[in-house]
Amino acid sequence: MEKSKRNSFFEKLSVKITSWTGSSLAFGCALGVVIAWLVSGPVFHYSDTWQLVINTGTTIITFLMVFLIQKSQNKDSKAIQIKLNELIAANRHTSNRIVDVEDLTEEELDVLHKFYVTLAEKAKKDKDIHSSHSIDAAIKNHKEKLKATGSDVD
Repeated sequence: MEKSKRNSFFEKLSVKITSWTGSSLAFGCALGVVIAWLVSGPVFHYSDTWQLVINTGTTIITFLMVFLIQKSQNKDSKAIQIKLNELIAANRHTSNRIVDVEDLTEEELDVLHKFYVTLAEKAKKDKDIHSSHSIDAAIKNHKEKLKATGSDVD
């Protein structure tokens, strides 16, 4: 139970920090810090320490933000995939083969991509721009069209 509370706290904290850092106020604060640093340059005679302060500060903030942004991106990506999977699964005209394609290898994704390129090329030849095919029906429909016109079947 204790671990769950920590994850919940970190989740809530990261959402709040991500929201705040993406705000106009956060940008204004960051701009203010940079302006204050620039204005303080003559006071510190543009010393190495003066330069080190901004370099160290921005490096630390950037380092922490990379992880926070990645966490946010991972969560958003997972949510989008779930929504897309639901749309695919709910539509009777779509192929369920592409549910969870994000778990496929790069090579398997390349094979699917090539199929959809071929499907798009065949769809461009259709007179009806509103027609749509599932993966399973696309090749069958294309072959039927070719037979009807007396063309060679691919």
